[in-house]
Amino acid sequence: MDRFRTRRSLLAVALGMPLGGFAPQVPAQGRRMKRAIPRTGETLCPVGLGTWQVFDVANDSAARAQAGEALRTFAELGGEMVDSSPMYGSSETVTGDLAAEPGLHKRRFIATKVWTQGREAGIAQMRDSMKKLRTSLKGPLDLMQVHNLVDTATHMTTLRGWKKEGLVRYLGVTHYHAGAHADLEKAIRSADVDFLQVNYSLAEPQADQRLLSAALESGVAVIINRPFAEGAMFSRVKGKALPPFAGEIGVTSWAQLFLKWIIAHPAVTCVIPGTRNAAHVTDNLGAATGTLPDASMRRRIAEYFKAL
Repeated sequence: MDRFRTRRSLLAVALGMPLGGFAPQVPAQGRRMKRAIPRTGETLCPVGLGTWQVFDVANDSAARAQAGEALRTFAELGGEMVDSSPMYGSSETVTGDLAAEPGLHKRRFIATKVWTQGREAGIAQMRDSMKKLRTSLKGPLDLMQVHNLVDTATHMTTLRGWKKEGLVRYLGVTHYHAGAHADLEKAIRSADVDFLQVNYSLAEPQADQRLLSAALESGVAVIINRPFAEGAMFSRVKGKALPPFAGEIGVTSWAQLFLKWIIAHPAVTCVIPGTRNAAHVTDNLGAATGTLPDASMRRRIAEYFKAL
């Protein structure tokens, strides 16, 4: 079988058939599952940590303490990917400061972004991000992404060179709304892209129309942002009981149901819910254990949510 998933693989998913070597790695009870990065086979926990807004706390000591507890909990429970951006205010600096605690940096997969126009401005911003994130504590930056497709061709030219030099390990492109999906598809099909980051959830499922299939076919890893539609999904289910079939996949919270629905898609490598609440980190990482919904169960979940 080709190292990249084919249209036959997608048909198998739709029919609920097994995907052979590309099936999700389901762990023993209590252990975190892993998902492979298509280009290299390196594995990651499929539940990561986003820092947008929640780590933009500057010098607020109480909020920093919360973020530090969240990051330590995330590490202790097997979380790996932490995603940030220069667009996120002080989030890169706070993440770098907190992750500088002994041992934490080496256990993280650090992802950030470039968000500016022009070659020299891009180089300056990326170097600044790497300094703030203290990536020198662990070696090359794991993942640099072109944020919201801003000047993609220029930054990709720089990053291809940096990848050869060993300054970064993986390259990616990102966006956060469905209006950019066509441009994202073009980028992952035509450029040397290892990762795609895009919005996808029960409330915003449009990426599954074409984009996630394109990622499968192109061998591109997928990071999911906005898994809870900025919290709107929790407002929709507030006060409502979980569906009676939730126990069949070991779900104990709405957050876990939403996340398991996402990471059960075969294109998805990692989902990055943002929080600085350690209890929420623990709950979110619960979605990376036990049983994932199959195609039939995913349809039941989607229908149940739509009817709420």
